[in-house]
Amino acid sequence: MDTVLKTTELTKVFSGKKAVDHVSMTVNRGDIYGFIGKNGAGKTTLIRMAVGLAAPSGGSIELFGSKDLTQMRKKVGTVIEYPAVIPHMTARQNLVAQCKLQGVKDLSVIDRILSTVGLESTGKKKAKNFSLGMKQRLAIAIALIGEPDFLFLDEPTNGLDPTGIKEIRELIQKLNHEHGITVLISSHILGELSKLATRYGIIDKGVMIDEFTAEDLEARCKSSLMIQVDRIPEACSILENVVGTKNYTVNPDGTISLFDHLDEAGLINTILAKHDIIVNSISMSNADLENYFIQVTGGDR
Repeated sequence: MDTVLKTTELTKVFSGKKAVDHVSMTVNRGDIYGFIGKNGAGKTTLIRMAVGLAAPSGGSIELFGSKDLTQMRKKVGTVIEYPAVIPHMTARQNLVAQCKLQGVKDLSVIDRILSTVGLESTGKKKAKNFSLGMKQRLAIAIALIGEPDFLFLDEPTNGLDPTGIKEIRELIQKLNHEHGITVLISSHILGELSKLATRYGIIDKGVMIDEFTAEDLEARCKSSLMIQVDRIPEACSILENVVGTKNYTVNPDGTISLFDHLDEAGLINTILAKHDIIVNSISMSNADLENYFIQVTGGDR
């Protein structure tokens, strides 16, 4: 599988504090990669390093399997934080200005891009009079000048109403499915992200906690008995050799998710206790992405 972004032990230090702490992550061609983390977790800092807006303190970055980042960044489009549009210009004028900046001489791309993002009918309306959702779509249109293969979107639905969120979601799916663009999205709106992403990475306090696919998430979020014990290896051995099941996983936070015997919590508790395992808690869990995020980071998003 082709890799479009690979970081190895990537680190960024500000005033002695590691904002990004030895992060190794992989984004494959065709992914919609959901990059999840609390405010200040390091998401934007990592994106800024990947696109050349900040210099790493350590580690390495590869784009499209190459360390020639200057050349490879020509194949990347970026929208970081608030939409960067020229307010006194129309949508078309904004794209013309971007074409000039990037040396794109074929202005026929402008009509195609405006149509792609749904702004072909804005006419003479200035960007300052656009809704926030329209401004965000215009920012994505600007990022599409140069026809990138990989798009970084930092909090693209932040501050949008439900209609705006839906429009951005459908646009991202269109870019990925119809135009073959790999997309990395950082977002706090985890329920919305779960409708989009094919792979995920969770970063907390600058450290990459976990990477997993949508299929992995589905497996981890199915109904289970969530068990917290003092000695995990011994508890797992008892589940296998005494209870007679291997249908469990050990989660990053050290809890055990047991996917069968769901109506036998008392029995499981008794068996573990008889083997001198201290059971701190045992309860039913029906997790979604948001609950899983809280579980592995140990706090509210």
